[in-house]
Amino acid sequence: MNRDPWAPYELATAVDVDYLSAFATATDEDRRHWARTRQYGEEILPVINEHWENGHYPLDLVRRMGELDLFTDGLRIPGHAHFSPLAAGLVAMELSRADGSMAAAAAVQGGLVLRSLKLFGSPEQQEQYLEPVASGKLLGGFALTEPHHGSDAVGLESSARRDGKHWIINGHKKWIGNGAAGGITIVWARDVADSQVKGFIIDQGTPGYEAAPVRGKGVLRAIEQAEIRLTDVRVPESARLTGAESFKDVSRALVDTRVNVGWSALGHAQFLFEAALQYAKQRTQFGKPLAAHQMIQERLAQMLAEITNMQLQCAAVAGIQAAGQLKDTQASLLKFHNTRAARRIASTARDLLGGNGILLENHVIRHVGDIEALHTYEGTESVQALILGRDLTGFSAFS
Repeated sequence: MNRDPWAPYELATAVDVDYLSAFATATDEDRRHWARTRQYGEEILPVINEHWENGHYPLDLVRRMGELDLFTDGLRIPGHAHFSPLAAGLVAMELSRADGSMAAAAAVQGGLVLRSLKLFGSPEQQEQYLEPVASGKLLGGFALTEPHHGSDAVGLESSARRDGKHWIINGHKKWIGNGAAGGITIVWARDVADSQVKGFIIDQGTPGYEAAPVRGKGVLRAIEQAEIRLTDVRVPESARLTGAESFKDVSRALVDTRVNVGWSALGHAQFLFEAALQYAKQRTQFGKPLAAHQMIQERLAQMLAEITNMQLQCAAVAGIQAAGQLKDTQASLLKFHNTRAARRIASTARDLLGGNGILLENHVIRHVGDIEALHTYEGTESVQALILGRDLTGFSAFS
């Protein structure tokens, strides 16, 4: 059958390659959550490239995730869906299979903000914030990273000083998703009295809170990440997250989001592999489909092996989570392996598509770029390697 040379390539159909049945244990309920997320992906695919190209943050698409109840990320929130660890992973995977920017928005809203409120919020704070954040009616940012403290976030310099029944907060934050979206931001700052890191819920309209989206990004262009300046921001004691008393508490929230990154890397890689597979079947060169060439089949087999290893690690970690036995080093291994593998798959897929691989209409280049951001945030490759190295050897290379 001859293909119309003017017709666009059909590359976005989900093939659901799971060669070693890594997800065979998914329950019917897990699969319903997965299917609902795929529905969302199909809704946004016709429009997301335009938002990405124009550097526009579509808040309606973010709130749509709330309407579909996709923010809870394994947390038990009254009135909302509860995901098993496997279902939470499949949701994160499927969001990234559709778009990295929206997946990042969900990771901030649910994985970081909602989780911080659930883990550390007082009963009054949970009563006020859990429902609107879980439903997407109130957008939230998680302000930990600073211009001079990314991988070494433990050294953050933002300060909080007690002043009677209030706190005075000063500092500078950067790369904060939803930090300028008009909602709330959970700001992490060091208490000048005891040098411990504490969290504060700050309304973005509070005097002294100034935020502007970071411009000039080449990746994750459909989400705004803010640079925030805090100048004598005054908040009441009731704004402090009473369950967080040190950076060790902050780290509790980051372990699960590191797992989320491993699943997200799989989602990007899954799209790229399946797009390359479909392209190879549709594209004819030298008188036959690309898929009939030995070199192409070898590349596809290499990508399949990478994807399968990623799936098996994700499924294994989900099982450990379900048993309540996840260690931070296991989350680090998942992130370390899967983002590295996703980069290799991205490079191969982009190359296999030739010039068509850089056209947004084929979606591949958007995923290639967004994987670069995923590879960096929630702890760089180097940091994850050092966490694993410390666990293996007993020696810390951090100090």
